[in-house]
Formats: sequence, structure tokens, C-alpha cells
Amino acid sequence: MQRILVAGFGGQGIVSAGKMLAYAGMKEGKHVISLPSYGPEMRGGTANCSIIISKREIASPFISHPDTLIVMNQASLDKFLERVLKDGLIIINSTLVSVDKNIKTRVKVLEIPANRIAVELGNLKVANMIVLGAFARETGEVKLDFLKIALEKILPSRRHNLIPINVKALERGFEI
Repeated sequence: MQRILVAGFGGQGIVSAGKMLAYAGMKEGKHVISLPSYGPEMRGGTANCSIIISKREIASPFISHPDTLIVMNQASLDKFLERVLKDGLIIINSTLVSVDKNIKTRVKVLEIPANRIAVELGNLKVANMIVLGAFARETGEVKLDFLKIALEKILPSRRHNLIPINVKALERGFEI
């Protein structure tokens, strides 16, 4: 069982990332739960999404201590850091988040400059896809191909023109 918490501020694609992880896990025949949480503001407010991917049935949708924390902004790291299980994994958007070196004695930290890479690719909004690609590579919990398939299901049809850049972002994150 993999318990994942994705967190950032509104507009960073946090909920979309959670839906994609859940869909990719489901396509692999696993049991999944995705539980989004929003702050009172739409853009700029806090957002997080709890995702559980398991080979067995899932008893509860709530995650008190994630195995993996994916954070897109500093406030999210500060808020959720202490919840991550010992020897867990934290994937940070190192363009916006800095991590104390002492943390690395308790958990594994992957520092991905997601915003910088997204700008290089031509669209800041694909930063979430970059960290998902890195998650897929690091954990093996979901396959990159299933994340690509999830794009078609998660993005509304009017946004399907964005699928190629999102695929590039997933692949770039996977390469890192």
C-alpha cells in the first residue's frame, strides 16, 4: 500500500495530480482512493489531495502519515513534513521549496526543480506533471504509460491540445 499526499496552492494542479495517480493505479488493477481538500480560496489558497494505491482493499480514505509527500510550495512542506513516515519519501518542487539538510536523515528527499523545467518546456502549469513523472520513476507504484493515459481522462476535452506538453513534462520528470 502506498499512501501519498500531494500539496501546494490552488492553481498548481494538485487535485489533477491526485486524480491522475488514482486513475493510473486503477488502470493497473489496484484499489485506489483520491480525497481532495481545498482551502477557502480557489487560486492561491491551499490545496492537497490524499491518494491511496493498494493491491488490497482500502479500509479508510484518510491518511494521517503518508509514505510519500509531494510538495509544490514551502507552506505545504512546513505543514505536512512531520506527518511523513520515517524512511518515507518527500518529493519537493525545489524551485519554490527548500529543505533543511537534517530532514534527509529521517526521510529520502528528491529535489526536482519543477517550475524551472516547466518554464523550459514552455508552460509553467505542467510543473505538477514533472513531479508525477519523478514519483513514477522513484516508486514504481504507477507506470508512466498509465499516467499518460490518465491525461485523456482527467483533462477536459477542450484542453486535450495540452496533452503533448503534459506528456513531455511526465517524461522529463521520469528522466530526472
